[in-house]
Amino acid sequence: MDALRERCPWNGEQTMESIRRLTEEEVYELSDAIMKGESQAVCKEIGDLLYHMVFYARIGQEQEAFDIADCIDKVCEKMIFRHPHVFGPEAGKQTSAKEIADTWELVKAKEKGGNKTVLEGIPDAMPALLKALAMQEKARGCGFDWEKREDVWDKVSEELREVQEADDEHRPGEFGDLLFAVLNAARLYGVDAEAALSATCSKFRRRFTYLEEQTLKKGLKFSDLSLAQMDAIWDEAKAKGL
Repeated sequence: MDALRERCPWNGEQTMESIRRLTEEEVYELSDAIMKGESQAVCKEIGDLLYHMVFYARIGQEQEAFDIADCIDKVCEKMIFRHPHVFGPEAGKQTSAKEIADTWELVKAKEKGGNKTVLEGIPDAMPALLKALAMQEKARGCGFDWEKREDVWDKVSEELREVQEADDEHRPGEFGDLLFAVLNAARLYGVDAEAALSATCSKFRRRFTYLEEQTLKKGLKFSDLSLAQMDAIWDEAKAKGL
């Protein structure tokens, strides 16, 4: 990691934020390998995930915040604290797995080994948004991408028209195509789609909570309000910067 961080331009540019999504992908790849019972794949994915942990620790060391030894010390301290029946005064005491669980805080890199296709390494278990982004990134790495990012809007518009024109049978598939195209646009414009959608969800929560609170203050229920009245309160929330 020291050599990569110092001599490889790509590795040298990375931050914790920039590799976060890649780490999430590695976690799902490990999960997928475990579910499939593929021991060699599990071994490989553990290595990939360890690489990311060392990466974060190296960045922390550069920031003089922590190093890999600090990380290991902290997890050892936590495990000792959480296992008094092993390390503490309760050592030797008969304890069931359920009793332990009841007090326990549940707490890819480029190479894919024996993959036969570019997209084979993307786990089926990965959430659809992350899966779509991973597929688009891998396709981009093979040169299969828009020459100019502005060109993607024609595709988005095309998919939107197809959703509007689709019958009931084909509409779900067309919605999937539209969502995929929108995610592609976000990627091309350097927008973290997961973070953007999460921010929108938070904004919706704030404004809807305001709508609910204002309705209760008036001694009313949602069923007592017209959509126009709800919209008016919603606009109040927007005006307040919620």
